[in-house]
Amino acid sequence: MKIGFIVNPIAGMGGRVGLKGTDNLLERAIEMGAKPVAPSRAVEFLSKLKTLASKPITPMITCPGTMGEDETKTATFPAIILPMRQKSKTSAEDTKSAVKRVIREEKVDLIVFVGGDGTAKDILDAMQDVGMVPVLGVPSGVKMYSGIFAVNPSVAAEVVKAFSEGATQLMDFEIMDADENAIRRDRFSVRLYGFLKGPFVPMRLQGSKQVSPETVDEHENQMAVARFIVENMDPDGTYILGPGTTVKCVADLLGVEKTLLGVDIYRDKTLMKDVNEKKIIQEVTDCQNTWIIISPIGRQGMLFGRGNQQITPEIIRKVGKERIVVAATTNKIQSIEEGILRVDTGDPETDNLLKGYLKVVTDYKEWRIMKVQ
Repeated sequence: MKIGFIVNPIAGMGGRVGLKGTDNLLERAIEMGAKPVAPSRAVEFLSKLKTLASKPITPMITCPGTMGEDETKTATFPAIILPMRQKSKTSAEDTKSAVKRVIREEKVDLIVFVGGDGTAKDILDAMQDVGMVPVLGVPSGVKMYSGIFAVNPSVAAEVVKAFSEGATQLMDFEIMDADENAIRRDRFSVRLYGFLKGPFVPMRLQGSKQVSPETVDEHENQMAVARFIVENMDPDGTYILGPGTTVKCVADLLGVEKTLLGVDIYRDKTLMKDVNEKKIIQEVTDCQNTWIIISPIGRQGMLFGRGNQQITPEIIRKVGKERIVVAATTNKIQSIEEGILRVDTGDPETDNLLKGYLKVVTDYKEWRIMKVQ
């Protein structure tokens, strides 16, 4: 089996610094202290795949420099490097060119990419000219609303192994197009862009995001959840508020205007809006009196690692699992595939800390215990 391997080296750099994406904002992200995310995610995937692969290992067909070559060297994974010009700064056109090469010239059976929704869109665009082959995403973006992504890099390696053994089905996965400019203006704007075929293994692919229905019943359920949470809040406590409409209802009852798609800090009846990792670490000094309030992503069930990377593994560990408040309506809980919550913080130690079970508030004075994996 021949695998094409493409890394978008800048994917996800806008997450921790609170930019809600990296499109057209790379320089600003770097100025704010952003560090590359994709290379380490790529190495994690390759290292796991190496432990699963039979001997001898079939080389990856990949791109020069930071688009794959560097990562295969770090993971000591055999690779064939495409004869492309190496660039210090890569672009969407480089991704598209790589896709066309691995399909036309190398006739690969599968393309594995490390990136986010924007990278998935670029791959879909490129395939319009050369035909479709199966695709699998290793998550490294900020939001990742598309369904083509594995839950995390290690799971992606398991999917590749299953695909190589003929133990997967091919499915059409939704590729979503998020308007990052609108999202930065705190307006949720996502549309279906198209479909990519990819290998499906139950509970290994994250699925596409399901938007909460804008109905009276759903809003009443959100407000009931929020009311119960607010009644049990410590007036002297500090609260890190994750993104989403359910958590926004908590802020509405507190009398403050929350950033719908960002992370905020509530303390002493005031709100610090749209904070990033650095600001949270500066402001949250008493972690024993701090709580994190979050809501899982509809259908995906993701708690951490999708659109809230400002709440980093370091912050999660300092606050502790016991002070994480999960809020979700009954409808959202029912939409989550397999009924399991998921985490992908980028740090295996933190992911393991969060595994097990969490209490989820689903209505006023109602909750259920849900598994996290």
